[in-house]
Amino acid sequence: MQAPKAKLTIDEYIKLELNSEERYEFIDGEVLCVTGSTVSHARITGNLCTSLHSKLRMTSNEVFNLTMRVKVPTGFPYRYPDASVSCGDAIFEDFHGQVMLVNPILLAEVLSPTTEAYDLGKKFTAYQSIESFHEYLVIAQDRPHVIQYVKQSRRRWLRIEHEGLESEVQLESLNVTLTLAELYERVKF
Repeated sequence: MQAPKAKLTIDEYIKLELNSEERYEFIDGEVLCVTGSTVSHARITGNLCTSLHSKLRMTSNEVFNLTMRVKVPTGFPYRYPDASVSCGDAIFEDFHGQVMLVNPILLAEVLSPTTEAYDLGKKFTAYQSIESFHEYLVIAQDRPHVIQYVKQSRRRWLRIEHEGLESEVQLESLNVTLTLAELYERVKF
């Protein structure tokens, strides 16, 4: 994520999004570029989406990669998670020509030094305003480490840390298990 640029109006932001191949997030008038990942980031997000898709093929769940916008009520208008999953029929909403997923049950972010505080702080807090959202994965790039948050009640989230390639993550919202070995396939530390 790059440093904030000059403040824009929402109309200027949408124009930027429509005319750019980059992905940007709009945060209180500031626009942050959220593209330009490392090889490890690309491998981890690819592995995550591939594994989830494979395990959820014969279900009503649908997996989306980092190009899918997710509507975030307190993070107007939307954010770009690295991966998202909807349960049942995916619901979409149009915002000035931009399609957003409205009902994710699971969201995932791959950390980098510049996004870690944001992904674990303000972004996670904003994600909690999504009514359907029940599980959050935060995946490290520099070591085999996943932080899993599982919604317990409106304001309570259970935090579970998974460390080492032999560890498994039981996704409670999807009833599937991911191994850290599959998430970190071909990733060099």
